[in-house]
Amino acid sequence: MSSAADTLIDTPLGGPTLPQERRLVTSIPGPRSQELIDRKAGAVAAGVGHTAPVHAVAAGGGVILDADGNSLIDLGSGIAVTTLGNAHPKVVAAVQEQVAQFTHTCFMIAPYDSYVSVAEALNRLTPGDHAKKSALFNSGAEAVENAVKIARKYTGKQAVVAFDHGYHGRTNLTMALTAKSMPYKSGFGPFASEVYRAPLSYPYRDGLTGAEAAKKAISIIEKQVGADNLAAVIIEPIQGEGGFIVPADGYLPALVEWCRANDVVFIADEIQTGFARTGRMFASEVFGIVPDLITTAKGIAGGLPLAAVTGRAEIMDASHAGGLGGTYGGNPIACAAALAAIDVFENDGMLERAAGIETILTGRLRDLQASDPRIGDVRGHGAMIAAEFVDPATGEPDAALTAAVAKACIAQGVIVLTCGTYGNVIRFLPPLSISDDLLHEGLDVVAAALAGS
Repeated sequence: MSSAADTLIDTPLGGPTLPQERRLVTSIPGPRSQELIDRKAGAVAAGVGHTAPVHAVAAGGGVILDADGNSLIDLGSGIAVTTLGNAHPKVVAAVQEQVAQFTHTCFMIAPYDSYVSVAEALNRLTPGDHAKKSALFNSGAEAVENAVKIARKYTGKQAVVAFDHGYHGRTNLTMALTAKSMPYKSGFGPFASEVYRAPLSYPYRDGLTGAEAAKKAISIIEKQVGADNLAAVIIEPIQGEGGFIVPADGYLPALVEWCRANDVVFIADEIQTGFARTGRMFASEVFGIVPDLITTAKGIAGGLPLAAVTGRAEIMDASHAGGLGGTYGGNPIACAAALAAIDVFENDGMLERAAGIETILTGRLRDLQASDPRIGDVRGHGAMIAAEFVDPATGEPDAALTAAVAKACIAQGVIVLTCGTYGNVIRFLPPLSISDDLLHEGLDVVAAALAGS
Protein backbone atom coordinates (compact mmCIF):
# COMPACT_ATOMS: atom_id res chain seq x y z
CA MET A 1 0.00 0.00 0.00
CA SER A 2 1.26 3.46 -0.86
CA SER A 3 2.40 5.82 1.85
CA ALA A 4 0.21 8.74 2.90
CA ALA A 5 3.31 10.88 2.55
CA ASP A 6 3.40 10.40 -1.23
CA THR A 7 3.47 13.68 -3.07
CA LEU A 8 0.65 14.88 -5.26
CA ILE A 9 1.06 13.76 -8.86
CA ASP A 10 -0.80 14.39 -12.07
CA THR A 11 -3.03 11.59 -13.25
CA PRO A 12 -1.71 9.88 -16.39
CA LEU A 13 -4.43 11.04 -18.81
CA GLY A 14 -5.87 14.09 -17.10
CA GLY A 15 -7.97 14.70 -14.02
CA PRO A 16 -7.61 16.53 -10.74
CA THR A 17 -4.26 16.39 -9.01
CA LEU A 18 -4.76 13.80 -6.29
CA PRO A 19 -2.35 11.31 -4.78
CA GLN A 20 -2.70 8.21 -6.93
CA GLU A 21 -2.56 5.77 -4.09
CA ARG A 22 -4.61 3.37 -2.03
CA ARG A 23 -4.62 4.75 1.50
CA LEU A 24 -6.65 3.61 4.48
CA VAL A 25 -6.55 5.80 7.55
CA THR A 26 -9.74 4.34 9.05
CA SER A 27 -11.78 1.24 8.53
CA ILE A 28 -14.42 1.41 5.78
CA PRO A 29 -16.69 3.12 6.56
CA GLY A 30 -14.88 5.69 8.65
CA PRO A 31 -16.78 7.84 11.15
CA ARG A 32 -17.54 10.70 8.74
CA SER A 33 -18.67 8.31 6.05
CA GLN A 34 -20.86 6.52 8.58
CA GLU A 35 -22.48 9.83 9.45
CA LEU A 36 -23.48 10.28 5.82
CA ILE A 37 -24.76 6.70 5.56
CA ASP A 38 -26.89 7.32 8.65
CA ARG A 39 -28.24 10.57 7.18
CA LYS A 40 -28.96 8.74 3.90
CA ALA A 41 -31.02 6.16 5.78
CA GLY A 42 -33.15 8.93 7.26
CA ALA A 43 -33.54 11.09 4.16
CA VAL A 44 -33.21 8.97 1.00
CA ALA A 45 -35.71 6.37 -0.18
CA ALA A 46 -34.70 2.87 0.88
CA GLY A 47 -34.85 1.67 -2.71
CA VAL A 48 -31.77 3.75 -3.57
CA GLY A 49 -28.92 1.50 -2.49
CA HIS A 50 -25.15 1.97 -2.49
CA THR A 51 -22.16 -0.28 -3.11
CA ALA A 52 -19.38 1.36 -1.11
CA PRO A 53 -20.20 2.85 2.33
CA VAL A 54 -18.12 5.97 1.81
CA HIS A 55 -18.70 9.74 1.75
CA ALA A 56 -16.98 10.78 -1.47
CA VAL A 57 -15.42 14.25 -1.46
CA ALA A 58 -13.02 14.13 -4.43
CA ALA A 59 -12.04 11.83 -7.26
CA GLY A 60 -9.65 11.72 -10.17
CA GLY A 61 -7.25 9.48 -12.03
CA GLY A 62 -7.93 6.08 -10.53
CA VAL A 63 -9.01 7.00 -6.99
CA ILE A 64 -11.94 8.22 -4.93
CA LEU A 65 -11.20 10.17 -1.75
CA ASP A 66 -13.63 9.96 1.17
CA ALA A 67 -14.37 12.38 4.00
CA ASP A 68 -12.24 10.36 6.41
CA GLY A 69 -9.11 10.71 4.27
CA ASN A 70 -9.26 7.22 2.79
CA SER A 71 -8.21 6.93 -0.84
CA LEU A 72 -9.88 4.04 -2.63
CA ILE A 73 -8.89 2.55 -5.98
CA ASP A 74 -11.79 2.96 -8.38
CA LEU A 75 -12.41 -0.09 -10.58
CA GLY A 76 -16.01 0.84 -11.35
CA SER A 77 -15.98 4.36 -12.89
CA GLY A 78 -19.43 5.09 -11.48
CA ILE A 79 -20.72 2.19 -13.63
CA ALA A 80 -18.74 3.05 -16.76
CA VAL A 81 -19.47 6.79 -16.65
CA THR A 82 -16.16 8.43 -15.72
CA THR A 83 -14.26 6.64 -18.47
CA LEU A 84 -11.88 9.59 -18.85
CA GLY A 85 -11.44 9.83 -15.09
CA ASN A 86 -13.32 12.17 -12.79
CA ALA A 87 -13.13 15.91 -13.43
CA HIS A 88 -11.02 15.68 -16.56
CA PRO A 89 -9.53 19.17 -17.01
CA LYS A 90 -10.87 19.61 -20.55
CA VAL A 91 -14.37 18.67 -19.39
CA VAL A 92 -14.12 20.95 -16.35
CA ALA A 93 -13.00 23.90 -18.49
CA ALA A 94 -15.80 23.37 -20.99
CA VAL A 95 -18.42 23.15 -18.24
CA GLN A 96 -17.14 26.25 -16.48
CA GLU A 97 -17.19 28.26 -19.70
CA GLN A 98 -20.72 27.14 -20.59
CA VAL A 99 -22.24 27.65 -17.15
CA ALA A 100 -21.07 31.25 -17.23
CA GLN A 101 -22.84 31.82 -20.55
CA PHE A 102 -26.23 30.18 -19.98
CA THR A 103 -27.50 27.08 -18.24
CA HIS A 104 -30.76 26.33 -20.07
CA THR A 105 -33.04 27.57 -22.82
CA CYS A 106 -34.66 24.23 -23.76
CA PHE A 107 -33.41 23.25 -27.19
CA MET A 108 -37.00 22.92 -28.41
CA ILE A 109 -37.59 26.59 -27.52
CA ALA A 110 -34.33 28.33 -28.40
CA PRO A 111 -31.75 26.03 -30.05
CA TYR A 112 -28.01 26.37 -29.47
CA ASP A 113 -24.81 25.26 -31.15
CA SER A 114 -23.54 22.62 -28.72
CA TYR A 115 -26.60 20.36 -29.15
CA VAL A 116 -26.15 20.37 -32.93
CA SER A 117 -22.40 19.86 -32.57
CA VAL A 118 -22.90 16.80 -30.35
CA ALA A 119 -25.39 15.40 -32.87
CA GLU A 120 -22.90 15.98 -35.69
CA ALA A 121 -20.15 14.24 -33.73
CA LEU A 122 -22.35 11.23 -32.98
CA ASN A 123 -23.46 10.99 -36.60
CA ARG A 124 -19.81 10.94 -37.62
CA LEU A 125 -18.48 8.57 -34.96
CA THR A 126 -21.11 5.85 -34.76
CA PRO A 127 -20.68 2.81 -37.04
CA GLY A 128 -21.64 3.06 -40.70
CA ASP A 129 -21.15 5.63 -43.44
CA HIS A 130 -24.85 6.12 -44.19
CA ALA A 131 -26.71 9.38 -43.54
CA LYS A 132 -27.52 9.67 -39.83
CA LYS A 133 -29.32 11.93 -37.41
CA SER A 134 -29.39 12.11 -33.61
CA ALA A 135 -31.66 13.20 -30.77
CA LEU A 136 -30.41 13.95 -27.26
CA PHE A 137 -31.94 12.94 -23.95
CA ASN A 138 -31.02 12.73 -20.25
CA SER A 139 -30.44 9.07 -19.37
CA GLY A 140 -29.82 5.68 -20.89
CA ALA A 141 -33.32 4.47 -20.10
CA GLU A 142 -34.79 7.54 -21.79
CA ALA A 143 -32.66 6.89 -24.88
CA VAL A 144 -33.87 3.29 -25.03
CA GLU A 145 -37.51 4.35 -24.66
CA ASN A 146 -37.10 6.79 -27.53
CA ALA A 147 -35.28 4.30 -29.75
CA VAL A 148 -38.19 1.89 -29.38
CA LYS A 149 -40.66 4.70 -30.01
CA ILE A 150 -38.82 5.73 -33.18
CA ALA A 151 -38.63 2.13 -34.44
CA ARG A 152 -42.37 1.62 -33.89
CA LYS A 153 -43.20 4.84 -35.70
CA TYR A 154 -40.93 3.99 -38.63
CA THR A 155 -42.11 0.40 -39.12
CA GLY A 156 -45.74 0.79 -38.14
CA LYS A 157 -45.27 -2.36 -36.04
CA GLN A 158 -45.40 -2.77 -32.26
CA ALA A 159 -43.50 -5.81 -30.98
CA VAL A 160 -39.97 -5.53 -29.59
CA VAL A 161 -37.57 -8.38 -28.84
CA ALA A 162 -34.98 -8.13 -26.08
CA PHE A 163 -32.65 -10.87 -24.89
CA ASP A 164 -31.97 -13.13 -21.93
CA HIS A 165 -29.70 -11.47 -19.34
CA GLY A 166 -30.26 -8.05 -20.92
CA TYR A 167 -30.52 -4.79 -18.98
CA HIS A 168 -32.00 -1.62 -20.46
CA GLY A 169 -33.17 0.52 -17.53
CA ARG A 170 -35.65 1.03 -14.71
CA THR A 171 -38.52 2.90 -16.40
CA ASN A 172 -41.66 0.92 -17.19
CA LEU A 173 -40.79 0.03 -20.77
CA THR A 174 -37.12 -0.58 -20.02
CA MET A 175 -38.03 -2.80 -17.07
CA ALA A 176 -40.08 -4.86 -19.50
CA LEU A 177 -37.02 -5.11 -21.75
CA THR A 178 -34.74 -6.01 -18.82
CA ALA A 179 -34.42 -9.71 -18.04
CA LYS A 180 -33.51 -9.84 -14.35
CA SER A 181 -36.35 -9.53 -11.85
CA MET A 182 -34.56 -8.71 -8.58
CA PRO A 183 -33.77 -5.92 -7.93
CA TYR A 184 -34.85 -4.23 -11.15
CA LYS A 185 -38.43 -5.42 -11.74
CA SER A 186 -39.79 -7.29 -8.75
CA GLY A 187 -43.10 -5.83 -7.57
CA PHE A 188 -43.13 -2.95 -10.07
CA GLY A 189 -45.49 -4.39 -12.70
CA PRO A 190 -47.55 -4.50 -14.78
CA PHE A 191 -45.03 -3.78 -17.50
CA ALA A 192 -45.32 -2.45 -21.02
CA SER A 193 -46.87 -4.87 -23.50
CA GLU A 194 -45.56 -6.25 -26.80
CA VAL A 195 -42.13 -7.04 -25.38
CA TYR A 196 -40.71 -10.50 -26.04
CA ARG A 197 -37.49 -12.28 -25.14
CA ALA A 198 -35.06 -14.42 -27.11
CA PRO A 199 -32.02 -16.44 -26.03
CA LEU A 200 -28.62 -14.77 -26.00
CA SER A 201 -25.36 -16.31 -27.08
CA TYR A 202 -23.59 -17.16 -23.81
CA PRO A 203 -20.57 -19.24 -24.87
CA TYR A 204 -19.45 -20.15 -21.37
CA ARG A 205 -22.82 -21.66 -20.53
CA ASP A 206 -24.57 -22.67 -23.77
CA GLY A 207 -21.65 -24.24 -25.67
CA LEU A 208 -23.06 -23.01 -28.99
CA THR A 209 -21.30 -21.36 -31.89
CA GLY A 210 -22.50 -17.91 -32.87
CA ALA A 211 -24.33 -19.33 -35.88
CA GLU A 212 -26.05 -21.99 -33.79
CA ALA A 213 -27.11 -19.52 -31.10
CA ALA A 214 -28.41 -17.06 -33.71
CA LYS A 215 -30.40 -19.78 -35.46
CA LYS A 216 -32.01 -20.70 -32.14
CA ALA A 217 -32.87 -17.08 -31.33
CA ILE A 218 -34.24 -16.35 -34.80
CA SER A 219 -36.38 -19.51 -34.74
CA ILE A 220 -37.97 -18.40 -31.46
CA ILE A 221 -38.54 -14.87 -32.77
CA GLU A 222 -40.19 -16.15 -35.94
CA LYS A 223 -42.41 -18.63 -34.14
CA GLN A 224 -43.37 -16.61 -31.05
CA VAL A 225 -43.50 -13.08 -32.48
CA GLY A 226 -43.32 -13.09 -36.26
CA ALA A 227 -41.38 -10.64 -38.39
CA ASP A 228 -44.60 -9.03 -39.65
CA ASN A 229 -45.32 -7.89 -36.10
CA LEU A 230 -41.80 -6.98 -35.03
CA ALA A 231 -40.67 -3.35 -34.96
CA ALA A 232 -37.25 -3.81 -33.40
CA VAL A 233 -34.67 -6.06 -31.86
CA ILE A 234 -32.64 -4.43 -29.06
CA ILE A 235 -29.45 -5.90 -27.68
CA GLU A 236 -26.30 -4.86 -25.85
CA PRO A 237 -23.34 -5.93 -28.04
CA ILE A 238 -21.64 -6.93 -24.79
CA GLN A 239 -24.09 -7.19 -21.94
CA GLY A 240 -23.56 -4.98 -18.92
CA GLU A 241 -25.62 -5.81 -15.85
CA GLY A 242 -26.24 -9.26 -17.33
CA GLY A 243 -22.63 -10.27 -16.69
CA PHE A 244 -20.40 -8.79 -19.42
CA ILE A 245 -21.47 -11.64 -21.68
CA VAL A 246 -19.59 -11.56 -24.98
CA PRO A 247 -21.60 -13.33 -27.70
CA ALA A 248 -19.88 -15.93 -29.85
CA ASP A 249 -18.47 -14.75 -33.17
CA GLY A 250 -21.14 -14.60 -35.85
CA TYR A 251 -24.10 -14.25 -33.51
CA LEU A 252 -24.66 -10.51 -33.84
CA PRO A 253 -24.01 -10.35 -37.61
CA ALA A 254 -26.59 -13.09 -38.15
CA LEU A 255 -29.18 -11.14 -36.15
CA VAL A 256 -28.42 -7.96 -38.10
CA GLU A 257 -28.74 -9.82 -41.41
CA TRP A 258 -32.11 -11.29 -40.39
CA CYS A 259 -33.39 -7.88 -39.28
CA ARG A 260 -32.39 -6.29 -42.60
CA ALA A 261 -34.12 -9.05 -44.54
CA ASN A 262 -37.32 -8.68 -42.54
CA ASP A 263 -37.69 -4.89 -42.17
CA VAL A 264 -36.92 -5.02 -38.45
CA VAL A 265 -34.95 -2.18 -36.85
CA PHE A 266 -31.77 -3.40 -35.15
CA ILE A 267 -31.03 -1.31 -32.04
CA ALA A 268 -27.62 -1.59 -30.36
CA ASP A 269 -27.76 -0.51 -26.73
CA GLU A 270 -24.23 0.87 -26.29
CA ILE A 271 -24.97 2.76 -23.09
CA GLN A 272 -22.34 0.87 -21.10
CA THR A 273 -20.09 -0.23 -23.97
CA GLY A 274 -19.81 3.04 -25.87
CA PHE A 275 -17.03 5.62 -26.00
CA ALA A 276 -13.75 3.69 -25.93
CA ARG A 277 -14.80 1.36 -23.12
CA THR A 278 -14.14 -1.79 -25.18
CA GLY A 279 -11.04 -0.55 -26.99
CA ARG A 280 -13.17 0.61 -29.90
CA MET A 281 -15.25 3.75 -29.93
CA PHE A 282 -18.32 1.47 -29.95
CA ALA A 283 -18.56 -2.25 -29.21
CA SER A 284 -20.51 -2.81 -32.43
CA GLU A 285 -17.17 -2.32 -34.20
CA VAL A 286 -15.72 -5.29 -32.29
CA PHE A 287 -18.26 -7.54 -34.00
CA GLY A 288 -18.30 -5.82 -37.38
CA ILE A 289 -21.95 -4.78 -37.23
CA VAL A 290 -23.70 -1.56 -38.23
CA PRO A 291 -26.84 -0.95 -36.15
CA ASP A 292 -29.87 0.88 -37.52
CA LEU A 293 -30.16 2.77 -34.23
CA ILE A 294 -27.63 3.08 -31.42
CA THR A 295 -28.31 4.31 -27.88
CA THR A 296 -25.55 6.00 -25.90
CA ALA A 297 -25.17 7.58 -22.45
CA LYS A 298 -22.83 6.95 -19.47
CA GLY A 299 -19.34 7.84 -20.78
CA ILE A 300 -20.60 10.33 -23.37
CA ALA A 301 -20.17 13.49 -21.26
CA GLY A 302 -17.47 12.86 -18.68
CA GLY A 303 -19.90 12.39 -15.79
CA LEU A 304 -22.70 14.79 -16.72
CA PRO A 305 -26.17 13.45 -17.57
CA LEU A 306 -26.59 13.10 -21.32
CA ALA A 307 -27.89 10.38 -23.62
CA ALA A 308 -28.61 10.00 -27.30
CA VAL A 309 -30.26 7.99 -30.02
CA THR A 310 -28.34 8.02 -33.30
CA GLY A 311 -29.36 6.21 -36.44
CA ARG A 312 -30.27 6.04 -40.07
CA ALA A 313 -31.67 9.40 -41.11
CA GLU A 314 -34.81 7.94 -42.65
CA ILE A 315 -35.62 6.08 -39.41
CA MET A 316 -34.79 9.00 -37.14
CA ASP A 317 -36.96 11.29 -39.27
CA ALA A 318 -40.03 9.04 -38.97
CA SER A 319 -41.42 10.99 -36.02
CA HIS A 320 -43.57 14.06 -36.55
CA ALA A 321 -42.31 17.40 -35.20
CA GLY A 322 -42.71 17.52 -31.42
CA GLY A 323 -42.73 13.73 -31.11
CA LEU A 324 -39.18 13.65 -29.73
CA GLY A 325 -37.57 15.83 -27.10
CA GLY A 326 -37.83 16.79 -23.46
CA THR A 327 -37.31 19.82 -21.27
CA TYR A 328 -33.73 19.02 -20.30
CA GLY A 329 -32.68 16.81 -23.21
CA GLY A 330 -29.34 17.99 -24.57
CA ASN A 331 -28.77 20.46 -21.77
CA PRO A 332 -26.09 22.97 -22.86
CA ILE A 333 -23.78 22.22 -19.93
CA ALA A 334 -23.93 18.47 -20.61
CA CYS A 335 -23.39 19.11 -24.34
CA ALA A 336 -20.32 21.24 -23.61
CA ALA A 337 -18.97 18.42 -21.46
CA ALA A 338 -19.71 15.88 -24.20
CA LEU A 339 -17.86 17.87 -26.86
CA ALA A 340 -14.81 18.10 -24.59
CA ALA A 341 -15.02 14.40 -23.75
CA ILE A 342 -15.38 13.39 -27.40
CA ASP A 343 -12.29 15.45 -28.22
CA VAL A 344 -10.34 13.50 -25.60
CA PHE A 345 -11.69 10.15 -26.77
CA GLU A 346 -10.65 10.91 -30.33
CA ASN A 347 -7.32 12.64 -29.83
CA ASP A 348 -5.73 11.63 -26.53
CA GLY A 349 -5.06 7.91 -27.02
CA MET A 350 -8.09 6.52 -25.22
CA LEU A 351 -8.61 3.53 -27.51
CA GLU A 352 -4.98 2.51 -27.08
CA ARG A 353 -5.22 2.98 -23.32
CA ALA A 354 -8.29 0.73 -23.14
CA ALA A 355 -6.36 -1.95 -25.04
CA GLY A 356 -3.49 -1.66 -22.57
CA ILE A 357 -5.85 -2.03 -19.64
CA GLU A 358 -7.35 -5.12 -21.28
CA THR A 359 -3.92 -6.72 -21.45
CA ILE A 360 -3.34 -6.15 -17.74
CA LEU A 361 -6.81 -7.21 -16.60
CA THR A 362 -7.11 -10.35 -18.69
CA GLY A 363 -3.52 -11.38 -17.97
CA ARG A 364 -3.87 -11.03 -14.21
CA LEU A 365 -7.33 -12.59 -14.04
CA ARG A 366 -6.40 -15.55 -16.22
CA ASP A 367 -3.35 -16.15 -14.06
CA LEU A 368 -5.70 -16.27 -11.08
CA GLN A 369 -8.05 -18.57 -12.97
CA ALA A 370 -5.22 -20.99 -13.71
CA SER A 371 -4.61 -21.47 -9.98
CA ASP A 372 -8.19 -21.13 -8.70
CA PRO A 373 -10.95 -23.09 -10.47
CA ARG A 374 -13.60 -20.99 -8.74
CA ILE A 375 -13.02 -18.48 -11.55
CA GLY A 376 -15.00 -20.18 -14.28
CA ASP A 377 -14.60 -17.61 -17.00
CA VAL A 378 -12.70 -14.41 -17.79
CA ARG A 379 -14.15 -12.38 -20.64
CA GLY A 380 -14.58 -8.93 -22.14
CA HIS A 381 -12.88 -6.32 -24.26
CA GLY A 382 -10.87 -3.22 -23.45
CA ALA A 383 -11.49 -1.79 -20.00
CA MET A 384 -14.67 -3.85 -19.67
CA ILE A 385 -13.56 -7.22 -18.29
CA ALA A 386 -15.36 -9.69 -16.03
CA ALA A 387 -14.65 -12.76 -13.94
CA GLU A 388 -17.46 -15.27 -13.40
CA PHE A 389 -17.31 -17.22 -10.13
CA VAL A 390 -18.60 -20.77 -9.89
CA ASP A 391 -18.63 -23.90 -7.78
CA PRO A 392 -15.72 -25.78 -9.39
CA ALA A 393 -17.38 -29.13 -8.75
CA THR A 394 -20.62 -28.32 -10.56
CA GLY A 395 -20.03 -25.17 -12.58
CA GLU A 396 -23.04 -23.61 -10.88
CA PRO A 397 -22.91 -19.86 -10.20
CA ASP A 398 -21.45 -18.90 -6.82
CA ALA A 399 -23.09 -15.62 -5.84
CA ALA A 400 -22.04 -15.94 -2.20
CA LEU A 401 -18.34 -16.11 -3.11
CA THR A 402 -18.73 -13.18 -5.49
CA ALA A 403 -20.35 -11.03 -2.82
CA ALA A 404 -17.70 -11.99 -0.26
CA VAL A 405 -14.83 -11.08 -2.60
CA ALA A 406 -16.41 -7.73 -3.51
CA LYS A 407 -17.07 -6.89 0.15
CA ALA A 408 -13.50 -7.77 1.12
CA CYS A 409 -12.12 -5.63 -1.69
CA ILE A 410 -14.10 -2.57 -0.60
CA ALA A 411 -12.99 -3.08 3.00
CA GLN A 412 -9.41 -2.96 1.75
CA GLY A 413 -9.93 0.18 -0.32
CA VAL A 414 -10.74 -1.16 -3.79
CA ILE A 415 -14.17 -0.49 -5.30
CA VAL A 416 -15.41 -3.34 -7.49
CA LEU A 417 -18.89 -3.98 -8.82
CA THR A 418 -20.81 -7.22 -9.10
CA CYS A 419 -23.29 -8.10 -11.84
CA GLY A 420 -24.83 -11.01 -13.71
CA THR A 421 -28.23 -12.67 -13.78
CA TYR A 422 -26.97 -15.08 -11.13
CA GLY A 423 -25.05 -12.44 -9.15
CA ASN A 424 -21.79 -14.31 -9.66
CA VAL A 425 -19.76 -11.90 -11.78
CA ILE A 426 -17.31 -9.18 -10.77
CA ARG A 427 -16.93 -6.57 -13.50
CA PHE A 428 -13.87 -4.42 -13.90
CA LEU A 429 -14.55 -0.95 -15.32
CA PRO A 430 -11.53 1.16 -14.37
CA PRO A 431 -11.24 4.71 -15.66
CA LEU A 432 -8.83 4.96 -18.56
CA SER A 433 -6.90 7.49 -16.48
CA ILE A 434 -5.79 4.84 -13.95
CA SER A 435 -2.07 4.11 -13.84
CA ASP A 436 -0.73 0.63 -14.47
CA ASP A 437 0.74 0.52 -10.96
CA LEU A 438 -2.58 1.41 -9.34
CA LEU A 439 -4.44 -1.11 -11.48
CA HIS A 440 -2.00 -3.84 -10.52
CA GLU A 441 -2.35 -2.90 -6.84
CA GLY A 442 -6.13 -3.12 -7.12
CA LEU A 443 -5.84 -6.57 -8.68
CA ASP A 444 -3.47 -7.62 -5.89
CA VAL A 445 -6.25 -6.79 -3.44
CA VAL A 446 -8.76 -8.77 -5.54
CA ALA A 447 -6.41 -11.77 -5.52
CA ALA A 448 -5.98 -11.56 -1.75
CA ALA A 449 -9.72 -11.23 -1.23
CA LEU A 450 -10.34 -14.34 -3.33
CA ALA A 451 -7.65 -16.28 -1.49
CA GLY A 452 -9.23 -15.31 1.83
CA SER A 453 -12.80 -16.20 0.84
